[in-house]
Amino acid sequence: RVPAGIRPQIMNGPMHPRPLVALLDGRDCTVEMPILKDLATVAFCDAQSTQEIHEKVLNEAVGAMMYHTITLTREDLEKFKALRVIVRIGSGYDNIDIKAAGELGIAVCNIPSAAVEETADSTVCHVLNLYRRNTWLYQALREGTRVQSVEQIREVASGAARIRGETLGLIGFGRTAQAVAVRAKAFGFNVIFYDPYLQDGIERSLGVQRVYTLQDLLYQSDCVSLHCNLNEHNHHLINDFTIKQMRQGAFLVNTARGGLVDEKALTQALKEGRIRGAALDVHESEPF
Repeated sequence: RVPAGIRPQIMNGPMHPRPLVALLDGRDCTVEMPILKDLATVAFCDAQSTQEIHEKVLNEAVGAMMYHTITLTREDLEKFKALRVIVRIGSGYDNIDIKAAGELGIAVCNIPSAAVEETADSTVCHVLNLYRRNTWLYQALREGTRVQSVEQIREVASGAARIRGETLGLIGFGRTAQAVAVRAKAFGFNVIFYDPYLQDGIERSLGVQRVYTLQDLLYQSDCVSLHCNLNEHNHHLINDFTIKQMRQGAFLVNTARGGLVDEKALTQALKEGRIRGAALDVHESEPF
């Protein structure tokens, strides 16, 4: 509930101009514009921080939309004088201080279904690339590597593995992970997941297996894929300790949040061969 009286009321009508709504980062507003064009004036900030946001937006914007490239701390939120609502275009709130927003009377909501299909497609592409080594083979082709014998083929494609019968473990089983599971099963993966927040039953509807501890998932999976939001409880969920619980030579895929993985621990595990390969679509410090 938004406390009353902390923020000024939004006035609209013949005596008041249309409210100002800002897209804080990025310029892609193709879905939202047809809805907003007759209701509000939309400002495109394309900002990486609040220092890059125009003073008019800070003083007058009643609504803000944002992706993931800008972070709003309490100090940032206090700069907005009329803001009433923030819409996070995507899942998770880790780049917004939601506690401070609530205390300032700013409602925060997200769009969990945004980019579900695209993220699921990218995740499966990363998994396939790790197993079939398409990027390495393409690079060899670009470099003009001549492959004329079985031994040369084995050398160039070293590490390529059969997919059917492998176990893909999903940490978190929200919309994106469920979409990944459907795709992965079509390739012959056995799919398991760990999600302590879901009620029982979803596994039966999708034909996957549920495990009830993170340790069980790590131990059973040939490839682990992360699909959870980032918060103070799961920062560096994948670390030296949890990596040692994974199968020797397993793969790791992260298309969720960079902060879920301790990249130093992962680097060391890759050097030592404990992890066979990793595909990271996100990093703790971005741009990478």
